[in-house]
Amino acid sequence: MTRFLTLLLFCLATGSFLVSPATATSIDLARGDKFRQLDEILPTPGPTRNASGAPGAHYWQQKVDYQIEVAIDDKTQALTGAETITYTNNSPDTLRYLWVQLDQNRHRTDSVSSLTQATREMNKASYGKLRFELEKDFGGGHQILSVTTSAGAPLAHTVVDTMMRIDLPQALQPGQRTTFSIAWTFKIPDATVSRSRSGYEFFEKDENYIYVMAQWFPRLAAYSDVKGWHTKQFLGLGEFTLEFGDYQVAITVPDDHIVSATGELQNVDDVLTATMRDRMAQAQDAEAPVFIVTPDEAKNAESKDDEDSKKTATKTWRFAAENVRDFAFASSRKFIWDAQGHEQSDGSRVLAMSFYPNEGVPLWDKYSTAAIIHTLNVYSRYTFLYPYPIAQSVNGPVGGMEYPMVSFNGPRPDEDKETGEKAYSSLSKYSLISVIIHEIGHNYFPMVVNSDERNWTWMDEGLNTFLQFLAEEEWEEEYPSRRGEPRSIVDYMKGARQVPIMTQSDSVLDLGNNAYGKPATALNILRETILGRELFDFAFREYAIRWKFKRPMPADFFRSMEDASGVDLDWFWRGWFYTTDHVDISIDGVTRYSVDTKNPDIERPLKRDKKKGEPLSLTKQRNKDIERLVDRKPDLLDFYNENDRYTVTKKDQKKYTGLVEGLEDWEKEILEKEENFYVLDFSNKGGLVMPIILAITYEDGSEEEIRLPAEIWRLSSSTTRKLLVSDKFISSVVVDPHWETADTDIENNNFPRRVVPSRIEVFKMDYKTMARNLMKDVLDGEKEEAEEKEKAQKEEKEKAEEDGMTQEAPDNTAPEDNAADSETPDSDQNTDL
Repeated sequence: MTRFLTLLLFCLATGSFLVSPATATSIDLARGDKFRQLDEILPTPGPTRNASGAPGAHYWQQKVDYQIEVAIDDKTQALTGAETITYTNNSPDTLRYLWVQLDQNRHRTDSVSSLTQATREMNKASYGKLRFELEKDFGGGHQILSVTTSAGAPLAHTVVDTMMRIDLPQALQPGQRTTFSIAWTFKIPDATVSRSRSGYEFFEKDENYIYVMAQWFPRLAAYSDVKGWHTKQFLGLGEFTLEFGDYQVAITVPDDHIVSATGELQNVDDVLTATMRDRMAQAQDAEAPVFIVTPDEAKNAESKDDEDSKKTATKTWRFAAENVRDFAFASSRKFIWDAQGHEQSDGSRVLAMSFYPNEGVPLWDKYSTAAIIHTLNVYSRYTFLYPYPIAQSVNGPVGGMEYPMVSFNGPRPDEDKETGEKAYSSLSKYSLISVIIHEIGHNYFPMVVNSDERNWTWMDEGLNTFLQFLAEEEWEEEYPSRRGEPRSIVDYMKGARQVPIMTQSDSVLDLGNNAYGKPATALNILRETILGRELFDFAFREYAIRWKFKRPMPADFFRSMEDASGVDLDWFWRGWFYTTDHVDISIDGVTRYSVDTKNPDIERPLKRDKKKGEPLSLTKQRNKDIERLVDRKPDLLDFYNENDRYTVTKKDQKKYTGLVEGLEDWEKEILEKEENFYVLDFSNKGGLVMPIILAITYEDGSEEEIRLPAEIWRLSSSTTRKLLVSDKFISSVVVDPHWETADTDIENNNFPRRVVPSRIEVFKMDYKTMARNLMKDVLDGEKEEAEEKEKAQKEEKEKAEEDGMTQEAPDNTAPEDNAADSETPDSDQNTDL
């Protein structure tokens, strides 16, 4: 008996009584599916990337330096450029050719991007969609004018869609460098039509342009230890994998343009007035943004009378940038320019600047530069200090794009077309703040932590969206964040358009949710629910510092987070990043057990009470008042009518005494325990294993929260049980009470089940509007036409009568007044008419 009791309690405590030999195979399969390590998926660590997720002892990456001269033709909206590139081969490989990205070729009508644009149903289409289809053949794409050696000799080259291979006359050995030049031109796309990442915006009212230029120069493709040459074509969604280098860029634009660009301005005295330079100096230590170009000055520049002078005289702005992976710029005479210095925790200073037209006021002047500085503060705490001297936000036709030190952002206030008054909506306000946080934040990921955006979009967009969510939380308490909260991703995770996060970006059905929302939510859950803030923040910062100015891959992120946190997270990466499983944990039952004391004086009355508590059958209920035989003949009653099967005898008591005498003291204490043993049954209906968070309410009104790690599913990923011991009585249990795990069905999270409140939307069926009444439409049209004709005739008659009255002088009109009227020119009368 002692052995049986001990075994029973052990089984209850461990849940092992649920496992039978018949289910052993399924349990092993479940364990292997959800909790097996990612070793067969992740690449094997090596000398360039070690098993901890850090760069290895022999990590290397290439270096590419650029000297560029570029000019914008404001009459034809064309860009012409020439560059000299110095390529340093830091790899252990010998290179016989180089690959260059020609991203503007995506706009060619014969590009892979254009030809593979799958068309949706055309029974409905926006004006913008049709305009794009009608105007997409604008002659876009890079026109390569020359590719030459440093000595000016032609270099053999082959254009392959959005890539160009340059064949080297001599193989480039490890440690060597080569220098060559490329000249090119292309038509700048209208970004309001093509919705491209760069282009121009035309303002019809003042006939001016804003140019935001990105992917504008031939750029060396990445060459890495993981993939060799990164030659995947640019199809539009997958962004850019590039090498770090130093840039010297001369930008020639109309002489009244203001230019924002990657890097620091080198010829300040040549392009800025003394007043602008003084304002710039003032901005360095200002407590609020200082106008370098005021709204009035920008308005004066855009409204010059001499239109030709806007497009003929030019000025060259020179910029330098060190250790950046790209270069972008913006140019316009419409730009207002404000700036404010920001001091970082180590004493280094960053100049935050915003460029926007008067169409962006009021909104940009209040929030843009403030959002830049806020982003630098928050992101630097979770990663590393911002490494560049400049951070800029530019308003133009591109809704949101990022480049080193400069970003393009879209929202503007609304303008009343009749009064010209401008005001911004709540949506515009928070959209602007969010997009600036997001795009400035991209300076950290991927402009410094240089992930492969084209293949693993989530590594920059997802990580950045996660940090954006943290920054929004620090902006104000009720900030309307779109992504980050677990409840925000539920519909996507249970929908049919979901694909694994580890899907290449051009094949994703819903990029916003897949590459931005879901990974950001996953990291938020990892931080708040699984690791806790302290462990997560340490590990995340470690990853960022390890891969600062280097090129990480997904395995490096996964391994770094596990290595620095000390927690095995392979089950988490597998479920959230490699599958389309969703979270749906159901609590299916709660059973209360108590210890059988074996004392007949206790147990027999309990059993009697339990029997009495059972419902009476319908037959018993209906026969309750009938006359029985023993009622008529009481002498038939005997001993058994006075004693039931629950009666305790001295023999029962003696047997119990003997049982107790044979137990150890601790075994006796167990029999005397009054605690309740609750077994909670759970099922995993969504497939994604996650921690189980429980909010338990007891009958005395007290509450308790219990958090069970995800490993509770390790023996079976479909069902599990948990034993809880309490001296209280449970009244209800709720799973995921704080909505922190993205559980897609909260209705099965309650035990006992609750009545689900909802609303009925009542409407009246209008059968008259369901079918077209052709006869009525024709009659209504004829009636409207007759009414309009009658109205026009009436107005014409009234006008003629008024004209007759003005030509006939009143009796009291002086002769000189009549003379004056008679001399009114015909042209004036015609004008009046």
